[in-house]
Amino acid sequence: MDEFITLDMSRKISFRNDYSEGAHPAILQLLMDTNMQQEPGYGADHISELAKQKIKSYLQNDLADIYFVSGGTQANLLVISHLLKPYESVIAADTGHIAVHETGAIENTGHKVNVVPNALGKLNVAAVESILNTHQDHHMVKPGMVYISQSTEIGSIYSKKEMQELYAYCQEKNLKLFIDGARLGVSLTGDKNDLSLADLSKLCDVFYIGATKNGGLLGEAIVFNHPDLAIDFPYALKQKGALLAKGRLIGAQFLALFTDDLFFQLAKRANQLAMRIADALIQKGYEFACPPETNQLFPILPNPVIEALQTHFDFFVWEKLEDNKAVCRIVTSWATTDEAVKGFVNELSKN
Repeated sequence: MDEFITLDMSRKISFRNDYSEGAHPAILQLLMDTNMQQEPGYGADHISELAKQKIKSYLQNDLADIYFVSGGTQANLLVISHLLKPYESVIAADTGHIAVHETGAIENTGHKVNVVPNALGKLNVAAVESILNTHQDHHMVKPGMVYISQSTEIGSIYSKKEMQELYAYCQEKNLKLFIDGARLGVSLTGDKNDLSLADLSKLCDVFYIGATKNGGLLGEAIVFNHPDLAIDFPYALKQKGALLAKGRLIGAQFLALFTDDLFFQLAKRANQLAMRIADALIQKGYEFACPPETNQLFPILPNPVIEALQTHFDFFVWEKLEDNKAVCRIVTSWATTDEAVKGFVNELSKN
């Protein structure tokens, strides 16, 4: 253990992602407190049921059907393959996680991803309409769903007005609207946010709440806003290896996160720390590929500055640009320390 601690302390401070740490102590404590408690398996335990009731109180929708799964890619392929007919496709922005970072998981279920250009990471009615206009007969796949991420893969968030417009159009065109909520916490606690969980329960068909990137060890909570959409979903969970015998382990994490607003507190802290870094970057005159809104920042930095910062800090070089510059991705988490942010800002001031 001493050897590991020594090795760990020698590493650079990471701003690569929001899941480098383990879990918030409240989750670990609850897992310990209930460790020897005998519970039914496969998600039928009392801990998971209590967690679902906690979430429903925020949704203000007692009819919502909630399922706990281990990760975001798993949630995406489960929902999409369950709701679409074999010949139907899903529409996504070209930055969408299902289109870029899931190794063809959706296509592997037999469903095409119709990709459209993003607008600051987001998808709008015009983009969806462009796909529908070119898919009008049985020689092509039939679009059956719209997929968006909240927050998006580049840190932006949808406003309530944008969600209302998109969902109204989806309902008009008989398209299911599915929200990837891997980073839902930071979207709901961003300074520009005007949406609540209760709003999301009315402005889409299905979404999920991510714990993996907001203080959990692992886990996502899939929420079907309309219970008829979840008919036979347990069969899909089992068939695709997502039905855990010890479902209590994920249920306990969501119970801890949705007790005393912990889920929102952790996300808000991640955003606040990101904004400190964003303010320092703005003061230095640097521009952003996407305006800072949540815990993912995409500043455009000169390569010499990037090299200097990477001496002490770890982050992604997202896209190389001309003029000896690049877009970087800097991510804060619920566990990022004040000292880490202060150190980054201090190093930035030297360059």
